[in-house]
Amino acid sequence: MNSEEKQFLFRLLDTPSPTGFESEGQKVWMNYAGRFADSLDNDTYGNAWATLVSKESSARIMLEAHADEIGFMIQNITDDGFLYVTPIGGSDRAIARGKRVRILGEKGPVLGVIGNVAIHLRDKETDKVPEVHELYLDIGAKSKSEVENRGIRVGHPAIYTDTADEPVPGKIVGRAIDNRIGGFILAQVLANLSMQKTRPAATIFAVNAVQEEIGGSGVKMISYRLEPSVAIVLDVTHATDSPGIDRNKHGSVKLGAGPTVTHGTANHPLVVNRLISLAKKMDIPLQHEASSRATGTDTAHVYPMKGGIPSALLSIPMRYMHSPVEMIDFGDVEQCILLLTNFVHSVSGKDEFTPKLV
Repeated sequence: MNSEEKQFLFRLLDTPSPTGFESEGQKVWMNYAGRFADSLDNDTYGNAWATLVSKESSARIMLEAHADEIGFMIQNITDDGFLYVTPIGGSDRAIARGKRVRILGEKGPVLGVIGNVAIHLRDKETDKVPEVHELYLDIGAKSKSEVENRGIRVGHPAIYTDTADEPVPGKIVGRAIDNRIGGFILAQVLANLSMQKTRPAATIFAVNAVQEEIGGSGVKMISYRLEPSVAIVLDVTHATDSPGIDRNKHGSVKLGAGPTVTHGTANHPLVVNRLISLAKKMDIPLQHEASSRATGTDTAHVYPMKGGIPSALLSIPMRYMHSPVEMIDFGDVEQCILLLTNFVHSVSGKDEFTPKLV
C-alpha cells in the first residue's frame, strides 16, 4: 500500500457513513475510484458504481461491497437536554457507555458522549449492561431547546468518533472497517485493471452499495438494475483466533492467513470452484467457511434476483466486528485484490456457470 492508497483508505474509514446517510462516504469513494473507470454512476438511494466497459463479450461481472456502517439515531430529546437513541444496524450496547459520539446534525457535527454512571455510584449487585433504550447522549445542553438550537432533532444519526490507526505495520484498527475495506478493495481492483495492457473480456461493475447493515436493500436495487451474469460480494468475516471464541461453533478463521471463501446457500459451486482454482494457481492462501442457512451478507440478496445470479462471497478476516476497534491484517486485503483482479480476467462470454444436470 503506497502513501496515496493509504491516504484514501484512512479517509474512507474516517468519513461518517451510517446506514441511510452514506452520501459523504460515497463521495470519497467515487472521487477516487472514478479515475480508473470508463463511467461513474449513482442511483436515487446512493448506491455508487464504477464501470469498465468491454466490447469483447456479453459477460457482466459485478464486484460488490457495502458502504454503510452501524451507529445510533436520536429517538427522543428530554426537556433537560439529554438524547435517547435507537440503534442503526447491529450496534453493540455492551460497549456503548462512556464512548464519544459525533451527531450528524443539520448545522454540522456535534460532539457528545454516551452517559456512564460512575462505578462508585452503581449498585454492584444489580449492575448490568443497559438496554439500548436506556442509553442516552449528553452534549452538555441544559434544555431541549438548546439541543434543537444546535441543529439536532429526532432522526439525526450518530457514530463513534474513533478513527483508524496502524498500531504495527500491516495491522489496521478502527471503526467502520466493516465494510469500508470492501470499497477500498473494489477501487484497487479497478486501479489494477486500468494499468494493464489487456482489458478483461467482461464488462466490470464495481458497486459500493448502501443499507447492508439493515437488510441489504441497496444491493437488491442495483442487482436488479445491472443484471450481472456473475457476482462476487466482498465483506468481512469473524476471525476466530482471539480468546473466548468456540471454533467448533463459529469455525476456524485466522487473521493474516488469507481471505475466506464461503461454501453453501447463496454461493454458487462453479463460481466458488473458479476462485479456488485461481487461488491455487497463483499460490494465494484461501480459508474456507461454511454457510448452512444464510451468509448474513449482501450475497443473500444478489443470487435470487430475477432468474438467479451466480454469486460467491469473499471475506476479509476481522477481529472485534461491530466495535470501534475492528482489526484486520492488510496482507489478507492484498491477497483478495490479487485474486479478484485475476478472477475478472478469467471470465468470458462462454462462462455461464450453469451446472450440467442432464
